[in-house]
Amino acid sequence: MKAFSIILLAIILLVSGGLFSQTNRDARASFLLKGKVIDAETYSPISRVNVEILGGSYTTTNNAGEFSISAKVGDELIIRSDDFKTVYYVIKDQQRITVEVHKSEEQTIPLKTTTSRKSQDLFKIYIDSSNYFLKKNAQKSIEYVTRALEAVRSKTATNDQNATAFSTLGDINLYWGQGDLAVNNYKRSIEASPRVDTRIKLASAFMNNKNYQESISVYKELLKEKLTNYQKVEVFEGLGDTYKAINDPVKSVFNYQQALDIANTHKITPKITDLNSKIGAAYAQGGAVQEATQYFDNSLNLAKKENKKRAVAEKNKVADFYNQNRDFEKEIQLREEALDEIKSLDDTEEEDINSPLTAQRQNYKIANAYVGQEKYIEAIPYLEKSITEADKKEDLVVQKDATRKLSEIYRDIGDFGKAAESYERYVEVVDELYIKKEQEISQAARFSKEIALKQNRIISLESERELNESRYQLAFENQELIEKNNRVQKWIIGSLILIALLFLLVAYTQFKSVKQQKYANNLLALKTLRTQMNPHFIFNALNSVNSFIATNDERAANKYLSDFSQLMRSVLENSDEDFIPLAKEIELLELYVKLEHSRFQNKFDYTIEIDEGLKVGEFVIPPMLLQPYVENAVWHGLRYKEEKGLLAIHFQQVDSETVKITITDDGIGRKKSKELKTEHQKKQNSKGMGNIQKRISILNEMYKDRVDVTVENVYENEEGTRVVLILKKD
Repeated sequence: MKAFSIILLAIILLVSGGLFSQTNRDARASFLLKGKVIDAETYSPISRVNVEILGGSYTTTNNAGEFSISAKVGDELIIRSDDFKTVYYVIKDQQRITVEVHKSEEQTIPLKTTTSRKSQDLFKIYIDSSNYFLKKNAQKSIEYVTRALEAVRSKTATNDQNATAFSTLGDINLYWGQGDLAVNNYKRSIEASPRVDTRIKLASAFMNNKNYQESISVYKELLKEKLTNYQKVEVFEGLGDTYKAINDPVKSVFNYQQALDIANTHKITPKITDLNSKIGAAYAQGGAVQEATQYFDNSLNLAKKENKKRAVAEKNKVADFYNQNRDFEKEIQLREEALDEIKSLDDTEEEDINSPLTAQRQNYKIANAYVGQEKYIEAIPYLEKSITEADKKEDLVVQKDATRKLSEIYRDIGDFGKAAESYERYVEVVDELYIKKEQEISQAARFSKEIALKQNRIISLESERELNESRYQLAFENQELIEKNNRVQKWIIGSLILIALLFLLVAYTQFKSVKQQKYANNLLALKTLRTQMNPHFIFNALNSVNSFIATNDERAANKYLSDFSQLMRSVLENSDEDFIPLAKEIELLELYVKLEHSRFQNKFDYTIEIDEGLKVGEFVIPPMLLQPYVENAVWHGLRYKEEKGLLAIHFQQVDSETVKITITDDGIGRKKSKELKTEHQKKQNSKGMGNIQKRISILNEMYKDRVDVTVENVYENEEGTRVVLILKKD
């Protein structure tokens, strides 16, 4: 219940902190921000520059390049002009700022060498340039499609040119996550020329846009066409992707396997690796772990033969699979290998912080794997490395998650100082991430709007119309979008709180149920051990009776049987009890020692001493707890001693809550007794001692260390044995 309270408090503090930060942002005071815009190379001032607060004020620079504008801390300042690249700056304080801008330069565009300028096909050159910038700059890529169509503007573009232009637009939209625009452009391309490759792209765009049935329909129609081997692989692979997306692993595996068979037959190597990996993922989705493991092993081996980045990506994917199946050791091994290979990747390659193939994300996932094994200490260094790497790469998402996880681990291991320190850092990162997400949302809205405007320009080439929107309308729509996002975020936060509370309630209920079940299991185990103790004791006692009968001592045997029956009656009466009064246990022990002494009276004497201050009526003890230790002292220590020994049993009250019971014998000792055992005896475990150790272990687990037992030698020559048993009242 305490852990539940701590978790609930942490969530409330987190949400309160987030809401408090948001309230503070909303309540920020306006001030007059002053600044200057200069050229980064010449340091000369630039006049007539557009200066704007996103969703707020607007002004321009004067002849000295200076400006003044009403702003708040945290606002996004936009400085734009046709002469240089647009600058976005987050206002951090009220200090005067100087903005250095870089003049816009046309990047070098790869052109195919031709013998004459007149022989160049401008349409193809611009399309090639568009493809070059497709993954680097969406706006520039679309601009080159526009130029390609404008190059044939004076005459009617051919169907092939229109098909190519709109197919390229669809590629741009699909890469930058605009599935609806991609679908529309691929359809326009197919209307101009129904190429198979474009139809495959349309099916893929349908899937990415979650139009799954349309995607399946297009792929199945393609199977009726005459396809190349590579196209067949793409179609079956696309069907597999779509069925996997709608959670139909059987059909997904079937289509992937069709694609893999074709790829293997015709040695389409890159697809072989991908398809093995996808089949493994589909089997994993369907719960077929063994089959998934087999195909993932194949994909790992094949990926090693490709480039390092492909191998690392596959290791990460397979590590995720092992994580889902809680095979944390294999997951950690793969992620460690991936970490080493990530370091050796080409540093000149631009790193995407959202990619899972980063050091910070791998370290975080390794830490999570250790947490899954409850190895909290091993997880801490990886979380610290993840935080350091994430801070260096400005990956606020990973930094947030790793800092929160570190705080939780320190809390769980009891280091509340470090837990609080980590939690404070976590709140700071959450606040910073919130601001960044606000900026990303506004930038995403701006990006989508600019892409849409450029696409509208391309479409308007056919009707000679251009769409223009005023700066005020754009600012108004951006502000409306921000307000809408704020409402959505508040709704999401409320939903997350409710979900978290429900989750914690379920977790607490399950924890309580498991605890009760464990308690019941312990009670059953104790009862089982008690039932094993009684037959063991009876067997040993009957051996003693047998010994008297063997020596024809009928009178001693009768007396022994009389005492033995009295002892058995008491033992059986207590067999169903978890605890009996200490006084009754002492009575049983005295009777048992008396019986053993009657058999070995020439071997030892005994004393049972009970302190006068011991309140035997206030303490309880598990039945038959002391008898195995006394039996061990007689049968393995005193019985083998040449001269007469002594067995001393002492009951002493240490304090009001504790009783100390000491069983001491001056027998031959444990070491020598072990040496005297026969080969048969060495192979047999002491059932009584084994049972009593298990009982003590279960009792201590159930009642928090209620019984403590130590066994030691009495003399330096390792003779004699002393058993000290500490019994707690509660």
